[in-house]
Amino acid sequence: MTDVRSVSAQDRRVAPTEPGSRMARRAAAAAPPPPPEDLPPRGHRSRGGGGGNRMRILAWVSIATTTVMVAGALTGYTVYRDAFGAINKKVIKGDFLNPRPPSTGALNVLLVGSDTRAGKENARYGQADARKPDAGGKRTDTIILMHMSPDRDKAQLISFPRDSMVDIPQCKNETTKQIMPPRRDMINSAYSSGGIVCTMSTIEALTGIRIDHFVEVDFSGFKKIVDALDGIEICLQNGVNDKASKLTLPPGKSLLNGEQALGYVRLRKYGDGSDIQRIKRQQIFLSKVVAKATSSDLLINVPKLTGLIKAVAQSVTMDSELADDTQKLIEIAQSAKKMTAGGVKFTTIPWGPDPTDPNRVVWKQPDANELFNAIKSDIEISKPEPSTSAKPKVTVKPEQVQVQVLNGTTTRGKAREVADLLSKQGFRVVGLGNYQTADGKSLPTTQIRYPKTAATGGDHANVLAGMVLPKPAPTAGKVRPTTTDAYTSPVPLPSTAPTAAKAPVLQLIVGADFKSVKVEKLPDSVKDNTIVASQQKNVCV
Repeated sequence: MTDVRSVSAQDRRVAPTEPGSRMARRAAAAAPPPPPEDLPPRGHRSRGGGGGNRMRILAWVSIATTTVMVAGALTGYTVYRDAFGAINKKVIKGDFLNPRPPSTGALNVLLVGSDTRAGKENARYGQADARKPDAGGKRTDTIILMHMSPDRDKAQLISFPRDSMVDIPQCKNETTKQIMPPRRDMINSAYSSGGIVCTMSTIEALTGIRIDHFVEVDFSGFKKIVDALDGIEICLQNGVNDKASKLTLPPGKSLLNGEQALGYVRLRKYGDGSDIQRIKRQQIFLSKVVAKATSSDLLINVPKLTGLIKAVAQSVTMDSELADDTQKLIEIAQSAKKMTAGGVKFTTIPWGPDPTDPNRVVWKQPDANELFNAIKSDIEISKPEPSTSAKPKVTVKPEQVQVQVLNGTTTRGKAREVADLLSKQGFRVVGLGNYQTADGKSLPTTQIRYPKTAATGGDHANVLAGMVLPKPAPTAGKVRPTTTDAYTSPVPLPSTAPTAAKAPVLQLIVGADFKSVKVEKLPDSVKDNTIVASQQKNVCV
């Protein structure tokens, strides 16, 4: 029989209510809408031995957990407003030195697991090293970008390996306010040497994604959140008896309290001991946090939900712009109530070993940029299609759409750039060209055109239009290109792709307003490093 361990000192119970009773109805009425599932991170890691790749741990989990819980905190109504007042705040406005990407309808939050040893509780998890004067200071082993779609019905958590070698832009030191010149360094050094704004600027410069807000969480905060959930159940293929993490667990299922969970996410000597396996284990743990934090059992239990919200509020630090705007927090929560654990995904940036240093990693390109483009193109709020009596004559797939891409701007190479983006999403680009306006200036808006005589031209054009941002309105009638050129796709279509032999050839004329092609097909390296929260319930690691 599986040994299931209960959470010590956590057996909080609420008097049961009969379905349909006055008490049950009152509890249901008072309960806030389902909390937005926000997170996924990795945990802070232990500082004792192990080497670079072996030490990425606790911060990741802390962060993810926190943010998921923050999402829960966002669901409060008036009864929870006092809890928001307990959130630690940090003013960051005015500290950015570099140009920032534009804001979109999506919500992008940077989650940072701070492994500071400051404070009595955090000091228990590491002692200052006399050889390292900053050992008691603030560092991070976990940096996560949480992206919530404009509809707030999906969340993707992207983790950045802390050993990633990247270009860090000039930053202002958080404490001294001194300007630090740009440099190439490990990504987590942006946080340890510059602070949260430097970290946000670095991620923005590397990804082109606007970071709207940030959330920090430390060791003690992680424990409080797990305890407020009455523990998280895990499943192990093998038992654990590890002195370094002070953790002893049997094979099978165990219910971990905050202290045990902290040891679990710091655990290094388990399985094959690889960093990749540890990351996967942490992601599964966070998936369970998401599922429990958004369960109906929690949402109808007002005392327990209130306790969770207070624990989260007391465990995190966020930017003052978000923390001070209680109404915005509530609005975000209300719009996010449709999110379920099935809409939360955890992804690790595609990476490989740094050719100049085997103890460091670099991001795999162009795969990483394609992941960033997918985030950047997720900016539209879904709208119901207007009702019409004219149904599509045919069902068209991208592989059946033939298109000639013309550059209608004064930017050289734009047609090939857009053609490559379309090819990676499965469209058949049959040629390139230029289209010059009468005044020689850039065409103001992007156009999609199809042959007037093509019976299904509109259907094919609509499929193409649905992938272009901003979305153009297809027009019947093609234009004469100023010049034309051949095109060879960098991504050959699979042999099983539907034929486009009889499909009309469309024209995409790229205008000055063109932003991007939506990214729906991602490289295998991204898909292989992504897990869905709702699919991790019965996974044993």
